[in-house]
Amino acid sequence: MHIAVVGGTGKEGSGMALRWAQAGHTVFIGSRDEGRAQAAAVELSKEVGRTIQGGSNTQAIEASEIVVLSVPYSAHGSTLEGLKAALTGRVLIDITVPLQPPKITSVNLPAGQSAALEAQAILGTATSVVAAMHHVSAVHLRDLSHAIDCDVLACSDDKAALEQAMSLIRDLGVRAFDAGPLRNAIAIESLTPVLLYLNRQQKGRSVGIRITGA
Repeated sequence: MHIAVVGGTGKEGSGMALRWAQAGHTVFIGSRDEGRAQAAAVELSKEVGRTIQGGSNTQAIEASEIVVLSVPYSAHGSTLEGLKAALTGRVLIDITVPLQPPKITSVNLPAGQSAALEAQAILGTATSVVAAMHHVSAVHLRDLSHAIDCDVLACSDDKAALEQAMSLIRDLGVRAFDAGPLRNAIAIESLTPVLLYLNRQQKGRSVGIRITGA
């Protein structure tokens, strides 16, 4: 699979890029700063022993079949508006949580109720949005020797897109579960501040979720 990671120079994006490249996928990381993405791709390629490409966000999308959006919520809307045409006909995995720094351990419901719902409203029916990957530690993703002790909840209004996304997510080394329609992203995204609060109580150790009985 050809995968673009928009915002792929960040901790979460680079971690996913490494793991997907290790699993045999073709990965292209994108950034608003093309040179930064290219430099990051060179370093990541050395780390994983496979070629990861880098360039502008548009270049990354055009080279890929499925796109991951890994940007802060503050850049979420503007990034999607700028890439709307390029994303037409593709599946978008939106991992964004609408955090409101510095209050990152408190739930913040945005005007559109969730980042994923806002993404779908901006992109329209020409792009299928899947909300997922909100609860996986970026530190653990980045460490290829670390077995990730966490499950992933994913939701979308497009079942085919959801299955495709969950298949890719499993290639990261985690279990993925169908959590229903995209509206359920309200609950899934809102769980992240709770986990961040628990992380602080655990003195920085990463807290995840497990689905039992499945």
